[in-house]
Amino acid sequence: MGMEVDCKPEDLSKCSYDERCVELGEVKDMRLEAEAVVNDVLFAVSDMHVSHNLSSGLDVAYINVETREGNRYCLELTEAGLRVVGHTFDKVNDGLSSQYHETVYSLLDSLSPGYREAFGNALLQRLERLKQNGQ
Repeated sequence: MGMEVDCKPEDLSKCSYDERCVELGEVKDMRLEAEAVVNDVLFAVSDMHVSHNLSSGLDVAYINVETREGNRYCLELTEAGLRVVGHTFDKVNDGLSSQYHETVYSLLDSLSPGYREAFGNALLQRLERLKQNGQ
């Protein structure tokens, strides 16, 4: 008696995140997590995208980010968190040992004053809108 799901494995790219979790046995797909990370903070960096040149999978994904200061990084996303693995897009430096960050916010906060400023400004704008809507 197999588990019933709404999509076939070959249709995973068309299924929702929840459907994929069922299909994959509740294992997070790091490619999906990486896309969510990018969408969450793209407004506060110059460029950010999931790497198409480095292999991503269920357990690891790579994200390229360019800060507002023009610094480029290759980030590794795993269950352990995010960490810098290279100082150019699509490049993993095996000799680089950087600490893991639980969130993309923490990692970017440590790398980019411009990110901190953009994030803070966005937060202030949102609070101002909430204040105006509440009156």
